[in-house]
Amino acid sequence: MDLLTLKSNKGARHRKKCLGRGDGSNGTYSGRGMKGQNARSGGKRRPGFEGGQTPFIQKMPKLRGFKSLDERVFRIINVKDLDVFEDGATVDNKSLSEKKLLRSGTKLVKILGNGELKKKLTVIVDAFSKSAEEKITKAGGSISVKKAAVAEVAKDSKVKKTKKAEK
Repeated sequence: MDLLTLKSNKGARHRKKCLGRGDGSNGTYSGRGMKGQNARSGGKRRPGFEGGQTPFIQKMPKLRGFKSLDERVFRIINVKDLDVFEDGATVDNKSLSEKKLLRSGTKLVKILGNGELKKKLTVIVDAFSKSAEEKITKAGGSISVKKAAVAEVAKDSKVKKTKKAEK
């Protein structure tokens, strides 16, 4: 079978009806029926018109609020979830995604202090809660915040200062 030999089934393809081109085309009313809005020139209704009743799209509630372009959404991981790593391991975005704790493509990660940690780990992520910092260092591990996250926070604080200065 080739593309050249393919044919559509009989009756599957129709010519588009030529409307409004005089009596010789589709009889006396030119294929438009007798009277009414659709028989007139330019008489087609817009998409979504429902005969005069309130259209469905107007019945739907409007979107409330707005979506901030500067919003930073963190993926939350608790201290208890870090027990899957071996003692002395380095924990970062790559190792978290290998252990299926993080989806690939997730940019910002924050460690929260829920649960207990029994292993000594080196954790390098974007943010920590105070209780998570305490629990990781208490277990003998170390923490460090990514430089990109620190720069972003500094940039945000700079923007806030300039806005206050303008007021």
